[in-house]
Amino acid sequence: NMKGGYSVKDYELLMEQYMTEQIIPFVNNFLATIKEYRENYNSDNEENKVRAQYVHDALNKLTDDDCGGAGLGDLLLNETKYEMGDAAYNALSETEKMKHADIVTIISQANGKATLLIENLITRAADTNNNTWIDRFVNTTYDDLLALYPDMLPSEAKAQLAKDYDNDARVILSMWSAFKEQLDNYDKKTADYETLAAKDLTAQYEIIEKYDASTATEEQTDAFAEAIAEIEVTNDSLALLYSDISLRDFLSTIEYDEGTLADFFLKDYETVKDDITILYPLVASLTKGQRAGLEFVTLSDLVMFMATNSEGYNELNTEEDVVASIYEGVDREIYKKGGVALTSDALRTHAAEEVAQQGEMLSFLTYMVYGATAATMISFAYSIYAKVSSATTIVRNIEEYTRRLTELNKKIQNSKKWIGAIKSAQENMFPGMAPAFDAKLSTKLQELKMAQQQMLEEQMSGTMDRLKSRTPMSAKLAIGLGIVMVVLSAISLYLTYRDLVNYYSVDYTPIPKYIVDEKDMTVYNEKGEKIVIKNQSAYYKAVETNRSSGDEWFDILGSSADLNGTVGRQWLALYAAKNENMCPIIADSLKVVVGKTDIPTDYTTGIHMFGSGAAYNLNNTQFVWNNEAPSVFVYFNVDTGVSSEPSTTGSSFSAGYLVLTGVIGLVIGAGLGVLVMISTKRRKVTA
Repeated sequence: NMKGGYSVKDYELLMEQYMTEQIIPFVNNFLATIKEYRENYNSDNEENKVRAQYVHDALNKLTDDDCGGAGLGDLLLNETKYEMGDAAYNALSETEKMKHADIVTIISQANGKATLLIENLITRAADTNNNTWIDRFVNTTYDDLLALYPDMLPSEAKAQLAKDYDNDARVILSMWSAFKEQLDNYDKKTADYETLAAKDLTAQYEIIEKYDASTATEEQTDAFAEAIAEIEVTNDSLALLYSDISLRDFLSTIEYDEGTLADFFLKDYETVKDDITILYPLVASLTKGQRAGLEFVTLSDLVMFMATNSEGYNELNTEEDVVASIYEGVDREIYKKGGVALTSDALRTHAAEEVAQQGEMLSFLTYMVYGATAATMISFAYSIYAKVSSATTIVRNIEEYTRRLTELNKKIQNSKKWIGAIKSAQENMFPGMAPAFDAKLSTKLQELKMAQQQMLEEQMSGTMDRLKSRTPMSAKLAIGLGIVMVVLSAISLYLTYRDLVNYYSVDYTPIPKYIVDEKDMTVYNEKGEKIVIKNQSAYYKAVETNRSSGDEWFDILGSSADLNGTVGRQWLALYAAKNENMCPIIADSLKVVVGKTDIPTDYTTGIHMFGSGAAYNLNNTQFVWNNEAPSVFVYFNVDTGVSSEPSTTGSSFSAGYLVLTGVIGLVIGAGLGVLVMISTKRRKVTA
């Protein structure tokens, strides 16, 4: 799915790493082989020249689309783009560029079979010496190699030889058992050859000659097919037997050590493995170009194309070979940036964690802002309450002050009445003292009045001061909280809007044309050591729909199918792999189950997510609008009875380089002539 854990950038980094660590170093090494091919093609040495010319003609049957369909035989006689450098190449006209192949692109992108064929043929054309590697080998010993380092101690010289020759010696060792099998059972193979050669195929030829496709019955057509098959099987068997017999005959004529070269190559694998140094002289006899192409030929090839003379090569005919593009069967879109993505357990786990956090309609941040806004609203309400409470207190204090003043005035009035009565009594009783008493009493009353009034005023003043000091603070707090509340409310509204837009409005990203599922793969090297490598050889291609240019979403999704019909929260793409080594899906077994999670009887799996074999709910709430949508599972069965040979269709990069090199003996076969040496003596069976 759109957020399901894939990375286009990681795939591009993988390709860059592959080019840097594998393709470029290989090209740098293999250029020595290509240069020897060019030198031999233009050589005055007849044997070398005719061999290179045969390779040239065979290579011309492989064409390069990037160079206008020119044959590789002609193209590789010129400097490649890599050898020229970008500056010199880019300075050429478009017409001139067509004469210079891009060897880096060819090695990395060409059809796997074509790549191996190119490498095998070029290696056949290597060795620019006047003699052959066999001539040099029979005249070289291990001691001769040690003598090349006279200034070293014996132990140091042996270590240096191992450094120089051991890797290539182990490549030859990997071919040993297959080559020994070709040389074994000489007497039986000779007898079988004679029996097959004497086989009467007259009846089969007559059936083929009389066959007329326009009037043939079903029985006649079947007989015609059987006749052709029998002739082809006989011819192929004769060619293979003749190849093995001729190899043994040829090697038996060459003396080596105390026997012949046939005796040497018939040594047991374990014997050679236990003393790998016996292969060092053989490696040393190869040219730099031959050693660079050693992984793309067999020991049989090494012997045959050195043993075949110019007459043998002239007898070979490549005119009837089919012309084919080196990119035949390769979808080169996998090399375009942005078109391929890498997925892995780690990427999917990380994506699942992020999706789990993003699954709610509203984000965690939005809820946090909601909380802050609510808290601010409560604080604002309290500040308003405090402000109102302060105003009420002022009013109440004023009312109390007024009441007390009223009571004071009443008391004074009562006091005056009381004083008046006292004055009347005093005048009657003490007429002479009245003025003095009246004055003192009046003074005391006045003092009492002033004291009471001052006390009330001071109390009222203090209350008012306290209220005045509190009121501005409450006002400021209320104003500040009000502003914050408005701001937070605006933010929460924006975040809510944003979350709803993100939830309901989808900004689709491009659907990768391919997904590569990266898996750790445990393998063993030639030394028996267990190593873990990353395997990126399985390319899953997006299933397409009828969406075309001009349709909605085409500019983003292209023709890739979205199982959500571009109405879900994200696209959900379906990928499939065409792998001849895997069990194929039986189309009639496809079964859709809606609203149930029980696996149907006789089914074990269905359409599933990368990293899991269990059928997956295509209406998972992670992808669709309706959380109540019924589940949808698509189950299928596979045909476990179907098997096939490993396929080399695809480029070296896309199909797995190690796998391809392992089947080189099958790739190079009857198409070039299993045996070219002494070809004029080969028995020909023709229609």
